Parts: sequence; C-alpha cells; structure tokens
Amino acid sequence: MNFCLFICSLSCFKTCTHVRAERKTASSETCEDKYRSYLSGEGEEHTHWRYGAPPNYDAVNTLFEQGQTKVWPPGSLEEKVQNLVKTWEMEMFHKTRFLDYKSVDPLHYTISLNGRKALTLEEKRKLGGSYNSLLQTSLPEKYRCYNPAEETVDSAHHAFTTAFPRGFALEVLQVYSGPPVIVYKFRHWGFMEGPFKGHAPTGDMVELYGMAVFQLDDQEKVVKVEFFYDRGELLGGLLKGGAITNSNAVEEAGSSCPFLTKN
Repeated sequence: MNFCLFICSLSCFKTCTHVRAERKTASSETCEDKYRSYLSGEGEEHTHWRYGAPPNYDAVNTLFEQGQTKVWPPGSLEEKVQNLVKTWEMEMFHKTRFLDYKSVDPLHYTISLNGRKALTLEEKRKLGGSYNSLLQTSLPEKYRCYNPAEETVDSAHHAFTTAFPRGFALEVLQVYSGPPVIVYKFRHWGFMEGPFKGHAPTGDMVELYGMAVFQLDDQEKVVKVEFFYDRGELLGGLLKGGAITNSNAVEEAGSSCPFLTKN
C-alpha cells in the first residue's frame, strides 16, 4: 500500500487504485478501519500482533467522531496527516516486530520528547514501549505519580486502558507544514471512567494538547518524530479522584477493561 494514500502534499496527491483493489480482495472476516492503514489485507498476513490479532478501534473511533472539534474535508492534507498519525500509533504499539512496520523506516527511525535525546526503536523498546517513552520525566522518583522506570509495556497499557475504557482519541487541530517535514498541533482526549494508580474514576474528560514534527524520507516513510507537550496535563487529570484504599476495589474496577481501544 503506497504511503500517498494517506499523506502527501495536495499538489501531488494521486488516487492509489491498486490499494483500493487490494482492499476489495481482503477477507470479509477482516475488520478494516477507516482511519488507519496496514491493519488488514495480504500485506498483514504474517504480521505479529501484540495480542494475537489486529486491534479493533470501534470504541475509540466512536469517541473520536462524537468529540472531534475539527472535521477535515475528505482528501485534505489535514485529514491525511491525522490518518498517518493514527496509523503510526497503531503500528508502534500493536506490531511487535520492527520488520512489520510500514509507516516508518525501522533502520533510521528516532523519536524524542520535549527536546530530549532521540531514541531508536530498540532504545524505546528497552524503556518499556510507547507509553513510557512518551511520559519521560526528570522529576525525582518520589514525586512521580506515574514512574516510567517501573512500568512495563503491559503494565502501562493496563493502567491507561483501565482509566480510559473507551480509549484516548486523537485529532489534528492544525497542520503548519506538509511533507517532507510535517508540523502539526494535536488534541488527545478521553473520559476517566476507571481507576488510575489508586485514584478513583471521576467520569471527567481528560485532555492533552501538544505539537509534533514528523519527518519523512524519500520513500515517504517516517524517520524522525518529535513531540512537545506537558505530561502533567494528562496525569493531573487522572489524579483528581480520591484515593482508593481498598485494593480489591481497584481490581474490581479494572477487571472489565477492554485492552484494544487505545487510539
């Protein structure tokens, strides 16, 4: 599937008819996603998925459609950037082998947060995956309400999908420049309907705003990602609920968490 399906400058965008034909021949049992590429079709037959099968984004897609503040015209640069970011997020978490990534160049890819040292895919994996690499902090450990140094991929995923059982939706608010260097402003949001790190659910919306830079190579693969945001904006919203002192209550509250709703 050619990358131009979801991101290229408006002046050079062309319809990828071979991609659409490939989708038509995909198994009817495979659930496609209207916002994300590389979830189904012949190219994903041998993909290694973290939970054994492609994720289902129905719940978070509904949350996105109900709460989005920007509705971009079909085929617009903004829509393509938004779909690129959703695809990138899906691949980074749900695909466990670097060779299965199709939106990025695994050999040259790096990611950084707030100007910190850029991490390779292998360095990101050693930190515990996407959640931990995107929640790095210089706070002393005793002040960390969420400590990336103590979390694994699975424990981090459980913590956030328990807090946000309907997912954490994403929208692109503005695109400042198109490829090869994409600069955009984004909004994440979800409803804290489950506990988080011993704090009771509030039912309130939790939002996170930020900026990001995605750099593409001449093969239209992502090779560099930079994020700029205040992680306290996210974590602060998750600490408003009162402390849960009964450990059984915490377990019961999180037991029905669906783990495939992260956007």
